[in-house]
Amino acid sequence: MIENQRIYKNIEKKHLKKLLNTLQSNTLFYKSDQTIAYSIGNRNLIGIIEEGSAKLVRYDYDGVRTILDEINTGDIFSDMFLSSDSGELSVIATTNCKVTFIEYDKLIEECKANKTAPILLDNLMRLITKKLVKRNERIELLTKRSIRNKLLLYFELEGKKNNSKTFNLRYSYTDLADYLSVDRSAMMRELKNLKEDKLIENVNKKITILY
Repeated sequence: MIENQRIYKNIEKKHLKKLLNTLQSNTLFYKSDQTIAYSIGNRNLIGIIEEGSAKLVRYDYDGVRTILDEINTGDIFSDMFLSSDSGELSVIATTNCKVTFIEYDKLIEECKANKTAPILLDNLMRLITKKLVKRNERIELLTKRSIRNKLLLYFELEGKKNNSKTFNLRYSYTDLADYLSVDRSAMMRELKNLKEDKLIENVNKKITILY
């Protein structure tokens, strides 16, 4: 249910519906692999993934793809979270998606008159804080000098998130290579080396950390 999303936490359904109407929110549906937003462009616009999942992708001038972020049900995306030199960015659905768009300025303005709006704004700030933590994790990953160290750190982070040393990869191997900004063939060789060195066990997309 829409009211169970993290961004709508502590807001009653009847008040939420009224607030979204007041904010002139727009809800759209997208199929898997469809582009939700391209070069998002409006730094005032916030997208909320009501259902499904998507990824934030950047294509360099030479066509190299980098996955900057994954966006799951209850998550948000906006140009306001990105630097002005982030390049050409696309939000692409990885499953069928339901997305609601609201304008940040309208939300701030509504906080003066609507008692529900400050709750929505507070929830938004909490989600932004979580995005910053996630962004810092990615920076730490990208600063690792070798593919091996990137993979090992990524597996450690995923193990902590799943509270287990065995977990299923959220990405395909192609997407994982793009997320880590490494060559896929070189990454697959390193995965084989990690398995031979008895640091991990992998069966398809199931990973077990052995160290």
